[in-house]
Amino acid sequence: MPLRLLLILGSLSAFGPMAIDFYLPSFPAMAVAFGTDVEHVQLSLAAYFAGLAIGQLGYGPMADRFGRRGPLLFGVGLFTLASIACALAPSLEWLIAARFVQALGGCAGMVISRAVVRDMCDPVNGAKVFSQLMLVMGLAPILAPFAGGFLLNSFGWASIFVCLTLFGALAGAGVALWLPETLSADHPRPPLSGTLRRYLGLLRDPEFLAFGLSGGVAMAGMFAYIAGSPFVFIELYDVPAEHYGWLFGSNAAGFILAAQINARLLRLRGPSFWLRRLVWLYFFAGAALLLLALFRPAQLWVLMVPLFIGMASLGCIIPNASACAMAKQGQHAGSASALMGSLQFAVAAGASWLIGALHDGSAVPMASVIALCGLIAAVLAWFSGQLETTLAHPSNE
Repeated sequence: MPLRLLLILGSLSAFGPMAIDFYLPSFPAMAVAFGTDVEHVQLSLAAYFAGLAIGQLGYGPMADRFGRRGPLLFGVGLFTLASIACALAPSLEWLIAARFVQALGGCAGMVISRAVVRDMCDPVNGAKVFSQLMLVMGLAPILAPFAGGFLLNSFGWASIFVCLTLFGALAGAGVALWLPETLSADHPRPPLSGTLRRYLGLLRDPEFLAFGLSGGVAMAGMFAYIAGSPFVFIELYDVPAEHYGWLFGSNAAGFILAAQINARLLRLRGPSFWLRRLVWLYFFAGAALLLLALFRPAQLWVLMVPLFIGMASLGCIIPNASACAMAKQGQHAGSASALMGSLQFAVAAGASWLIGALHDGSAVPMASVIALCGLIAAVLAWFSGQLETTLAHPSNE
């Protein structure tokens, strides 16, 4: 795949992490500005996850019916306008509502970029491209907290959303100028009236669900880390907001490195093989994190070691799970991508809410949710392996 197209798809995929990671260092400052606490500011993050979960269900069928470019341009435009509304928010309620709309726009890039990869690649090459996209979009969680901390200290929290407005405008220009229509003219264009039937059919596909949810639940653990880390790093362990990016970026760097290793591992065996094995690394890292958090260590680095291992392992788990879930969905790749993303972010919204609900002034809630997600993801990955074996060697009965 050409580098320019990879950069465009990576930027579209980065709408999620950019709009999430960019403003994380500002949680305490926003709590002061709106006269509330960090737990209530976290609702803006849960609202964003909810918007991602709901919005994706609409873009998938539209992308299958009308092609990839039109829905993409609409979504990017909505994201850009909502980012302006976030910057002008006079109250926390306004911000929460604007974040929800921002997610409804931003999820277009996340859904349709996966469909574009499916249009252009077979499963193995698709997994490699997803790994390469992790490199491009992985720069967002490394750079965003640094930039967010700098903007927060220099210009205030609203400047963060001004930058998101510019990012959305640039991404829209890239789509308009250089992203071709990848859905061929002779490809079946299913009517929107059959959307519910297609979604129900996918929900009855146990292989699609097992692969999609194994990656989705693992991703929910990452978002539990995203939701919980501002409190744990900045308030619990007194890390300055402008230095938050160093810690957050180190885990993102591990994620990127693992994704590139994954692309090379795929030369040896297929994505499902590596998914079922590497997901256990994530589970054991989460279990170790929870065990250490229960002892409430005085030094943050004690928690950072299992956090790094767990977040890095996701660089292998997420692209492999995505490629496996999308492998057999050629006729309705947009709908499959949308449903997979919707399920993933619905779980992520629940994980983010759970962090706030379990808040006890320690790192235990964050660690508990990550460990639980690791366990469920490992079970689902194991189940997907059983399904593959059954489908490959059906019973004679």
